[in-house]
Amino acid sequence: MAKATRPIVKKTRESREARRKRAARILALLKKHYPNADCALHHGSAYELLVATILSAQCTDQRVNLVTPDLFRRCPDVRALAAVEPDDLEALIRSTGFFRNKAKNLINMAKMVGADFGGKIPDTMDNLVKLPGVARKTANCVLGTWFGKNEGVVVDTHVGRLALRLGLLDAARDDKDAVKIEQDLLTLFPKAARTFLAHALIQHGRGVCAARKPKCAECILKKLCPSAMQL
Repeated sequence: MAKATRPIVKKTRESREARRKRAARILALLKKHYPNADCALHHGSAYELLVATILSAQCTDQRVNLVTPDLFRRCPDVRALAAVEPDDLEALIRSTGFFRNKAKNLINMAKMVGADFGGKIPDTMDNLVKLPGVARKTANCVLGTWFGKNEGVVVDTHVGRLALRLGLLDAARDDKDAVKIEQDLLTLFPKAARTFLAHALIQHGRGVCAARKPKCAECILKKLCPSAMQL
């Protein structure tokens, strides 16, 4: 079988205002076609979402959703997670990859939440990123999805890929620095749409704009995408 080739990302010269207008049209189409876009990680509390998001690093959401039911039965809250034996936790989350480091972060996160935040998951960016295993991506997911605070945009592999292909980044942006990508997106989209934007782009990336073989012919954004293949 021939090896799949990566689609070419075409660079375009575009003013910031023109890009902002195109971003608004992209957002409108995403709202039309993915009106109920939401986080794919199964959760019933801020605690469960935070744990699931930490586990999702370098792992699919589907795999995390298979692991968390047993994990949450064993560790239903921060107190239980803080007290679990590392070996037992590693066994529960082994299939998510990097399980030793994740187990260490989860236990230390739970201990810190108990000691510094009264057992409650903090609801601010400054406090969330103090927790072991939590960077902006994880904090944005918890803040936007559970607390309804659109502080930023979750930049995972799908969002980063689509932002580049759609020409939403600064012309010179070739790196995969999630923080820099997020900063570019924040200049283009309204604050109220930030959480939805990430969930919608992730859904579109999984179903249509795949990494190796995007379905450009059926893409709702093809007329607004400088990288769309000419079919």
